Amino acid sequence: MSERQNIFLLSDATGETAEKTVAAALTQFRGKNARVRRISNVRTKHQVYEALDEALKNQALVVYTIVNRELAQIVHDECDSLGLPGIDLITPLLMRLSEFFGISPKEMPGLLHGVNEGYFSRIDAVEFAVKHDDGQETRNLHKADIVLVGVSRTSKTPLSIYLAHKGWKVANVPLVADIDPPEELFSLDPGRVAGLIIDPQRLIELRASRLRNMGQFSRGTYTDYENIQQEIRQAKRFFRKQRWALIDVTGKAVEETANEVLVKLKLK
Repeated sequence: MSERQNIFLLSDATGETAEKTVAAALTQFRGKNARVRRISNVRTKHQVYEALDEALKNQALVVYTIVNRELAQIVHDECDSLGLPGIDLITPLLMRLSEFFGISPKEMPGLLHGVNEGYFSRIDAVEFAVKHDDGQETRNLHKADIVLVGVSRTSKTPLSIYLAHKGWKVANVPLVADIDPPEELFSLDPGRVAGLIIDPQRLIELRASRLRNMGQFSRGTYTDYENIQQEIRQAKRFFRKQRWALIDVTGKAVEETANEVLVKLKLK
């Protein structure tokens, strides 16, 4: 096995641009064993010096995407003085574009990925959705913008994640036969909760498919038609009693269902 070599990625934003570019380039060197380390949000001289000191210890190649020309020059000069190989991925392109358009670049880190308050809000929302998936952390349901409730296989998780990527904090709670829903559900504002329903025959197909993927036989109450009909009827009655919005997910794409949730909850 070849000796592992280090590549340090420095960025004044997320570093995704550098990481993807380097990953693409590394496919041409399959025999080499490289460790790639990404250092994001490098915005000050002190951060540059710290990162390059670490790169020197590891005898690393330094790849950087820093749009501020002064800071990029510092990285360039410091690499030279330390004897570190370095490559600036963004400045040459910015300079050529500047000549082409006849204007100076904005030099604002993070514009490519929209790293601003909205970006971090979406990241928080996705983390919230993951932590509050399938009835987890029900004590925090009051912190959700949207709560989805439904029986098994009514697209609760994909719908939660899709809405989270739009910036909404979403929790979802399963309805399970013979198990009482969490008490926290009943103290929520009904206008923030959506009950998901589905055609019984479609639900049978989805559940049978899930069991096959798990290597199990499609039998029992989980895929029994009469039992599923009863499940759906009870869910509808429960949702109406709580005055929650009813969302039929049958045959709909996640995007379509998400839009209906936002409309019915008056969030759009």
